[in-house]
Amino acid sequence: MRTSRLNQTLWPDPAQRPATVPGQTPEAYRSEHYQLPEDAPSGPGTRRRGESAETGHKRDLSFPEAPQPLPLPIVDNHTHIDIQDGRVHIGIPDALDVAQDLGIRGIVQVGCDIPSSRWAVEAAEADERILAAVAIHPNDAPALAQKDALDDALTVLDELAGHERTRAIGETGLDYFRTGKDRHELQQDSFREHIRLAKKHGLAMQIHDRDAHADVVRILLEEGAPERTVFHCFSGDAELARICNENGWYMSFAGTVTFKNSHGVQAGLREARRELIMVETDAPFLTPHPYRGRPNAPYLAVQTARWIAEHLETPLEQLCEQVDRTSREVYGEH
Repeated sequence: MRTSRLNQTLWPDPAQRPATVPGQTPEAYRSEHYQLPEDAPSGPGTRRRGESAETGHKRDLSFPEAPQPLPLPIVDNHTHIDIQDGRVHIGIPDALDVAQDLGIRGIVQVGCDIPSSRWAVEAAEADERILAAVAIHPNDAPALAQKDALDDALTVLDELAGHERTRAIGETGLDYFRTGKDRHELQQDSFREHIRLAKKHGLAMQIHDRDAHADVVRILLEEGAPERTVFHCFSGDAELARICNENGWYMSFAGTVTFKNSHGVQAGLREARRELIMVETDAPFLTPHPYRGRPNAPYLAVQTARWIAEHLETPLEQLCEQVDRTSREVYGEH
C-alpha cells in the first residue's frame, strides 16, 4: 500500500478511465476498489476521517451519486483531499479527474498543520489542478504556543508561503466552539501572526470562523485585513454578510448552506454581493443536502453550486461565470 496518493490511479492509461455518469457513484469512488487493512498507513495524504458522526451513530460511508455537470467550470476553493473518508483511499489524480468531468477545474488544497501544509505544496507541485494554502488551524495553535513551538511552526509556514504554488494562508482564524476561553487569547495571537504572514507574501487568507464572528471582525480591522480575505465555510448571517460586503471580504459557501436548518447562513448568502460569493466543499466534511453525513469530495461542489443558483434565482451559467472569475481574482491562475 502506498503512503501517498499523489500519483496513485486506477487507470494508468487515461483512455481506459470510464466516464463519470450523472446519477451514478463515480467508478473511482466505489469502495470495492479501496478496501484498506486496519493497519493501513496514516500521515499526510492518508489521514482518515472517523466512521461515526459526531452523534456517535454510524455513517453511510458510500460516496454520493454524481450530479449533472456544470455548464461552465469553477474551482472548489477549500478542500482536504489528504483526508480519506471511511475505507476509501482514492488516488488524487482520479479524484481530480472525476471533479473535472463535472465542471470543477481545480481545487485549493488547505493545510491545517505543518505536515498537511507541506503536503499541500507537494500536491500542488504534482498536479497543475491543485493550488496550496498553508496554516496552523486555530484549534491547534494554543497547544503549540504552550509548548513554545508556535514560532517555529510559523517560520516553516513563512518558507512554504514563498512557494509559487502557495496562494493562500489558511485555514486560520478563531474557533470558540472547540477551544475554551482560557485559550482564546492564544488563538487570537496566532491569528494575528497569520494575517501578517499573508500580507508579507501578498497572499489571500482563508478564515476559519466558528462561534467567533465579533472577534474575527475586530482583529481583521485592528490588523488590517489582507487584500483578499475569504470567510471559508461562511457560518454567519445577514449581518456578517453586510460587514463582508462593506469591507470587500469574500464569502465561501460549503454544503452547510444547503442544510434545511441553515436559515442564518442562507440569509447571509442572499445578502452577499454576488462578486464576493465563492463555492467550496471542505471535503470530506459538510456534504451537501440530500447527502448530509456521507463522504464529501471535490466533485460535490457541483451540488452546492446548483443549489446556490436555484436559491438565488440566478441562471446557473451566470453563477458559474461569476464564481470562477472571483476565484481567479483571489488565487490567480492554476
